[in-house]
Amino acid sequence: MSKRNVTVRMKADYEYEAINPQGNVVHIDMYDAPEKQAQSPMELLLSALGSCASVDAVLMMKKKRRTIESFTVDVEGIRNDGVPSFYTAIHLSFTLVSPDANEVEFGKVVALSVDKYCSVASSLKSKITYSFLVKKP
Repeated sequence: MSKRNVTVRMKADYEYEAINPQGNVVHIDMYDAPEKQAQSPMELLLSALGSCASVDAVLMMKKKRRTIESFTVDVEGIRNDGVPSFYTAIHLSFTLVSPDANEVEFGKVVALSVDKYCSVASSLKSKITYSFLVKKP
C-alpha cells in the first residue's frame, strides 16, 4: 500500500497553496474572473482526472508504436446545485493527432486508461464518461 500526502496552507481568505513532501507547490484560489489567478479545488480535480487518464493513454499508444503529434483531453464536469456541489457527471473528450493511429485502437486505449488504470477515476463517485477523436495532421 502506498501513502501520499500534501500540506495545504492558507495564503488569504480565498487563496491557498498545496505543497508535497518534495516541495512542489500548487496555487489554488476560489476567486471569480477577472481576479482568478489559479485553479479552484474542483478545477484541480478535473485536471487530476484528465492528466491521470492521459498519461496511460499516451504510454499505451507509444507502446503500439504510434506517432503522437498532439494529445489533449478536455474535461467537463456537471455539478450538483446543492451543498456540497459535487460533480454528478464528468465527461472526458480525448483528441489524438497521429498519422498512423485509428479510432478503434485509440478507443480501446482510452477505455482501458479511464476504466482500469486511472487511480483518480477509481477514487471518484461521479459517473465518468469519455469520448475520443483521432485527427490526421
